[in-house]
Amino acid sequence: MEQTLVLNATYEPLGVVSWQRAMTLLYQNKVEVVANYERFVRGVKARIPLPSVLRLLRHVRLRRIFSEVPFSRTNVYARDEYRCQYCGAEFDAARLTFDHVIPVARGGLKTWENIVTCCIECNRLKGDRLPEERGLRLIRKPRRPDLPRALALIFANRFAHETWHDYLYFGRRSQASYGGHV
Repeated sequence: MEQTLVLNATYEPLGVVSWQRAMTLLYQNKVEVVANYERFVRGVKARIPLPSVLRLLRHVRLRRIFSEVPFSRTNVYARDEYRCQYCGAEFDAARLTFDHVIPVARGGLKTWENIVTCCIECNRLKGDRLPEERGLRLIRKPRRPDLPRALALIFANRFAHETWHDYLYFGRRSQASYGGHV
């Protein structure tokens, strides 16, 4: 069944929970329903709409763990909105690669600040040179995502139902499911 997005009391995304955990939070009066799926949970005497977005009634402080997005290919693609950072064209993941702005052969590291999303054609053109040596310019300087963008990236790379879109900011999402906990 579907996952449920949980928002802080201030409508900031906190995490994704299973529908069972969502029903428990609802039963414990810890949350209010912001949006429902078109499906229902049926009990012996009740039929309850399955919540897609819940909001906590009490504010909770974000843990430090949320401020750091794990470095991964998928998260870099999401940060760069599936666009080549040299030509600006948008591609699906199969037609994108990583590019080290400062090549590994010249001491470049695999970090948020040195890796960009690049199409195969621009990557071949750049090779093991610096962008300016090949007449290329970066559209956007690569950097570690800040907290709001970090949260969006965490969710953007996971399943995001249309009822979640008002509470998440992201360019493109994939359809993989996420089993995180709040």
